[in-house]
Amino acid sequence: MDQRFGKAYRLCSKKAIDVLFNQGQRLKKYPLAARYETVPLSTVKSFQVVISVPKRIHKTAPKRNRLKRLIRESVRKKKHIIEENIPQQQKQIAIAIIYQSKEEVAQSKIESCIEHIFHEIIKRSNQ
Repeated sequence: MDQRFGKAYRLCSKKAIDVLFNQGQRLKKYPLAARYETVPLSTVKSFQVVISVPKRIHKTAPKRNRLKRLIRESVRKKKHIIEENIPQQQKQIAIAIIYQSKEEVAQSKIESCIEHIFHEIIKRSNQ
């Protein structure tokens, strides 16, 4: 299993991001919130992610960058959940992950939240 999290997993398309935030379904698991939508993506991967840490909550750039790095690492470790259950030929999912807590939480808490969010996305998309 490939453990890399390269450019192919990053959602960069403005059109896909607009669709995601206008029509996407919501999911919350403290300290993260997620939006997801099944869309055609310009990659062979089964999903793409955009990660956001609001500037109004975390004022300094080093803190925002650290939180984004923790979330990226958690997604990298747990991406197999989506890749095993949703083959890329079947559908592709765009996911936005937003950090909502005012304080920084542990890596293990973020990982468990990401895992919960991924399982919930799979459950809802298979209905």
